[in-house]
Formats: sequence, structure tokens, C-alpha cells
Amino acid sequence: MTEPQPVRMGDLPLGVRPCSLAAALEVLGERWSLLAVREIGYGVHRFARIAGYTGASRDMLADRLRKLEAAGVVERRLYSEHPPRHEYHLTEAGRELFPVMLALTEWGDRWAVDSPALIRRHSCGQPVQVDLVCRHCGQPVTRDTIHAELAGS
Repeated sequence: MTEPQPVRMGDLPLGVRPCSLAAALEVLGERWSLLAVREIGYGVHRFARIAGYTGASRDMLADRLRKLEAAGVVERRLYSEHPPRHEYHLTEAGRELFPVMLALTEWGDRWAVDSPALIRRHSCGQPVQVDLVCRHCGQPVTRDTIHAELAGS
């Protein structure tokens, strides 16, 4: 059996690509969605506080939380029956966004703001930096060290 050959993605026939990134953006690609995930990840679980920390309108936030819940990123938990009130918590899928959120924050610190609002430190005391490495060999993952293969090839 021969090894799969790398595919140069720019050489494929022109057409909309089926893409996990596009599917993820369908769920998460709106500002208020990611900011809600950020706040829930910080331990803010009640609607009014999420709205206050994100600046989202109540209608916009309600819509985004419904979409995140439908996608399995957050779950609602009843904390008061009279009147009915819910808290929002990250599911496993939501918790797995942590490295993505950290990487986006690091990019924003470098390219989108004059000065970062927070410095995130590891428990060892050093500032956190996202490093992408191969789990198998431990080497850095860069655009030059990866190639794409069509699934099922």
C-alpha cells in the first residue's frame, strides 16, 4: 500500500470547500457568541452578568446563548423555580474551546490592541504563551510542517 500523497489545497478544483473551520464558525463566528463563552469560562454563569461583562443587548445575548445551547457548547441549568431562572455552563465541547480562546486572545494582545488588559500567568508564574506542538514528536507545528490529505484517500 502506498503512502497518501500531500494535496496542495490550491490545486483542487474550484468550489466551496467542505470545511470544519467553516462549520465551527457557523456556531462560534459571531462576536457575542465568543464573548459569552469567554465569560462562562471565567465562571460567570448568570444571564444578567454575562450581558453586563460582554456589553451585548439582552435580545442578542439570548439569541447567541440559544444557538450555543443548540450546538452543544453550553447548557442551561435551573437555579430558581419561582421565577424560573437558569445559569449557563460550558459543556465538554465548550471547555475544549479553551486553547482556541487563549490563542485568539494572544493574537488580539499582539495585533488588535495597543496594550493588553490582562496578563495571563501559568501556575509557575510565567506569562502564558500558546505553543502548537505535535503530540507525537513534540516538534513545533507551523504552516511549513503540515500538509493536508483528503479524508478517505
